[in-house]
Amino acid sequence: MESFADYLAAIEDPVHRARMREVFAWVNRTFPELNHKIAWRQPMWTDHGTFIISFGLAKQHMSVAPESVAITRFAAEIAQAGYTHSKELVRMPWDRPVDYALLTKIIEFNIADKAACKTFWRMQSEH
Repeated sequence: MESFADYLAAIEDPVHRARMREVFAWVNRTFPELNHKIAWRQPMWTDHGTFIISFGLAKQHMSVAPESVAITRFAAEIAQAGYTHSKELVRMPWDRPVDYALLTKIIEFNIADKAACKTFWRMQSEH
């Protein structure tokens, strides 16, 4: 995770830094086939050059951005986990545990759904 060292070091709150480090390590362990990088100031993972998921830092939550198609697909499970979401991101509060089972489903969905995708982002006509 050397590419994320500077990103993590810049997180002032040690609890937030530890949570982000834990989630990044989990993604790398669980999905070792994915590539990771910092782009648009966000840690993100890609598969064959297409976006799969990214994470961001906010005062009250960790932002999870899997693209709107995945959020729509898992909206009920996101709510059931106690998270809120907008069209483009899921808010995982710092004071709640990370629902790794839900993250697994979202990432697996994006990998499968974008298997033939030739662009970084989904094209609107794909869904």
